[in-house]
Amino acid sequence: MSWPLLSLVVWIPVITGAILLFVPEARSSLGRLIALVSSLGALALSLVLLAGFELGTAAYQFQEKVVWIAAFDIHYHLGVDGFSLPLIVLTALTTVLVVIAAGSVTQRVNQYLGAFLILSGLMTGMFAALDAMLFYVFFEAMLVPMFLIIGIWGGPNRIFATIKFFLFTFFGSVFMLIALIWLYLQAGSFAIADLHSLPIGLEAQIWVFLAFLIAFAVKIPMWPVHTWLPDAHVEAPTGGSVVLAAVMLKIGGYGLVRFSLPIAPDASSALDWLVIGLSLVAIVYIGFVALAQSDMKKLIAYSSISHMGFVTLGLFLAFAIARNTGELSGAGLGISGAMVQMISHGFISGAMFLAVGVLYDRVHSREIADYGGVANVMPWFAMFAVFFFMANSGLPGTSGFVGEFMVILAAFKADPWFAFFAAMTLILGAGYSLWLVKRVFYGEVGNDKVAELEDLNAREWVLLTVLALLTLGLGLWPYPLIELMEPSVANLVDHIMTTKVD
Repeated sequence: MSWPLLSLVVWIPVITGAILLFVPEARSSLGRLIALVSSLGALALSLVLLAGFELGTAAYQFQEKVVWIAAFDIHYHLGVDGFSLPLIVLTALTTVLVVIAAGSVTQRVNQYLGAFLILSGLMTGMFAALDAMLFYVFFEAMLVPMFLIIGIWGGPNRIFATIKFFLFTFFGSVFMLIALIWLYLQAGSFAIADLHSLPIGLEAQIWVFLAFLIAFAVKIPMWPVHTWLPDAHVEAPTGGSVVLAAVMLKIGGYGLVRFSLPIAPDASSALDWLVIGLSLVAIVYIGFVALAQSDMKKLIAYSSISHMGFVTLGLFLAFAIARNTGELSGAGLGISGAMVQMISHGFISGAMFLAVGVLYDRVHSREIADYGGVANVMPWFAMFAVFFFMANSGLPGTSGFVGEFMVILAAFKADPWFAFFAAMTLILGAGYSLWLVKRVFYGEVGNDKVAELEDLNAREWVLLTVLALLTLGLGLWPYPLIELMEPSVANLVDHIMTTKVD
C-alpha cells in the first residue's frame, strides 16, 4: 500500500499546529523548533509529490478516496494535477519562510506558529480536494486561522480589518454553497469530475457562473470587491501579509480554473467580456491607486490587486481568441500565463512584504516619508529589495516578466486593445515601484533612525536569498513549470471549447 502523501502534507501541519496551541508560552523555543520541523516535513513531502508527478497527462494523480458522508455521496477525495500541484508546493514553501520569519515575533509565539501551520494544511487541502463539499469545508475553515492571525497579532485597527475580511469572504462563499447544492441536486454527486461533465443549459450556467464568480472574485480580489485587502494587509503581521499575498489570493484564481470554467463553459464564454472588463479596470485603475499610496504595505497591496488582474484576464481570453481568430492554438496561452503569474506573484509579493517587515522591525513605521537613504546603511538589504520591486514591475529575466508577457501575447491575439490596456501595468508598475525605491532607498539618509539601521541578519539573508533565487529561476527558465501544467491546460481548453463559443 502506497503512502497517503497528500493526506500527510495536509494533516501534518494541521495536527502539529493544533498541538502548538497548547504548548506553554515559556516553551517558545521548543515551539519554534516543532513548527520548523513540521513545515520542513510538509515541504519535503510536497517535493516528493513533485518528483513523482507523471508529466504528459492531465489525469489526477496521488488520489485518495474514502467515504465521508455516505447519505449525500460526499467523499474525502484528494488528488493533484498540473494546476494544483504547483500551488501546493508554493503553500508548503511559503509556510517554511513564514515560520523562519517568525523570529521577530515575541508575543504568544506558539499560538502564532500553530495558527499558521493549521492555515497551511487547510489551504493545501483545498488545492488537493476533488470533492466539491470537501473543497468548501477547507475553503471556509481557513478563514478562522487567518481571522485570528490578523485579529490577535495585527495592528491597531485589526478588529475592523478582520471583520471586514471575514464578512467579504463569507458573503461570497454563501453564493458558492448555493451553487454547489444546486449542482448536487442535478448530478447526485459532489465529485468535481462529475460536475465537470454535467450538462447544464445556458441560463442555469449563467446563474452558476455568477455565483462562483462572486465567491472567487472576493478572494482574488477583483475590482470592485477588493477593498478588504489593503485593510487586511496593513493590519496583518508580516507573516500574515506574506501568506495572504503569496497563497490566499491564488485561491480565487484556482477556483475559477477548477469550477467556473469547466462547469459553466457556455456562461464563461457568454460573460467573458464582464471578467475581461473588470480585469482591465483592476490592472489600470488600481495601478493608478497604487501610485497615490504613502504606506508601503498599502502600495504593495494595491499592486497585488493590479497584478492579479492578469490572472483573471488570462483565464478568460481563450473565448475571445476563439471568437476573433476561429482557432484554438492560442487559447491555452492566456491560461498558462495566468498560472505562471500566480506562482510568480507568490514569490515576489511574499518577498516584498518580507522586505517591508525587515524595515518595520527596525523603525516601526510603514510610511514612505519616514525613510530615505536606506541603501547607505543597509546595502545588502537594498540590493534584495530593489531587485524584488523591479521584478514586480516586470523586469525581463525575473518571474514577474514571464506570466505578464504570456498574458499580453494572448491578449493581443484576442484584441489589440486588450493588450494595450494590459501592458499599461508595465508602465504603472515601474512608476509606483521606482517611486517607492527612490524615496526609501536612495538619496540622503532621512533621519537618525535610518542612520542607525543595521543590515540583514542571518535569518533575513536566508529568507530573501531563497525568494530571489526562485524569482530568478522562474524568470530565466520557466519551461519546467509550463511543462508541468501544459497537459492540464490543454485538457481544460479542450473541455471548454467543445461548447459553443460564439
